[in-house]
Amino acid sequence: MYQFSYSEIQTDSVADAKDRERQLLSRSIDLLASAREKGPQSQESVEAIHFLNRVWTAFVDDLANPDNELPKELRANLISIGLWLLREAEEVRQGRSDNFEGLIEVSQIIRDGMQ
Repeated sequence: MYQFSYSEIQTDSVADAKDRERQLLSRSIDLLASAREKGPQSQESVEAIHFLNRVWTAFVDDLANPDNELPKELRANLISIGLWLLREAEEVRQGRSDNFEGLIEVSQIIRDGMQ
């Protein structure tokens, strides 16, 4: 019988968590693309903005946690990006912007940069 070491389990857990984060970002990107097609006043827009808000609020909370093991500078940069996404999403929600493209591009860059 094979015994897993703690480090193997921990590595798998980190890999699983990153995979889930990538999946969440991919889902957010898909919703934003649909909203871009339907327009800022559509139900798709409401759903996309709501999903983005939930995802990035959770990410920012996690990044702000002192127990987060990412380098401090990277965490600060990701928090800044997350806050921009949340502000821009609010502009779309309020009807002051239709910058779905910016939300999509930044989300894709973050997703594709995850290792």
